[in-house]
Amino acid sequence: MTEHLLSTPSQTVGPYLHIGLTWPDGAFAAPVGTAGAVWIRGEVFDGAGEPITDAMVETWQVDHTVRAAPDRSRSVRTGFGRSDTRDGGYAIHTVVPPELPARGTAVQAPHLDVSVFARGLLHRVVTRIYLPEFASANAADPVLNSIEPARRERLLARRVGDGYVFDIHLQGELETVFFDV
Repeated sequence: MTEHLLSTPSQTVGPYLHIGLTWPDGAFAAPVGTAGAVWIRGEVFDGAGEPITDAMVETWQVDHTVRAAPDRSRSVRTGFGRSDTRDGGYAIHTVVPPELPARGTAVQAPHLDVSVFARGLLHRVVTRIYLPEFASANAADPVLNSIEPARRERLLARRVGDGYVFDIHLQGELETVFFDV
């Protein structure tokens, strides 16, 4: 007799991300006092426009001293930050990343890569945060230019006092652009 094994049911990401996946200094991709460091803050919204208070947002980017993808280990986290949304939003303290080489002679505008984990998602979703003061670099960025013009602005953060605001909409009319990685 052949035994038939059933697959395990799918599990959505969350909602208990803050129990084991955050750490006290996780929001500090750049230590306090780092010259030129900024805060990236925002909220994560569901398809009905309601804030999600049990999501986790990760950002990573290179800083001005690193020219390759950052090491994502706990001991060396250059450019890597993680924040949950249990207080109503996320906040990452980091440096403004430099431009990066792309294919051929192209250059990618300064940006942060972002992963969002939340209830209802079977896998993380991935997006980017571009900064408004780099308008000419943004206009030439090959990834940003691969997105239909009407949706590009959904990848631009807003400049505020000590950094930027970038809200993430998982669905709906204001849905953030997500990449298939």
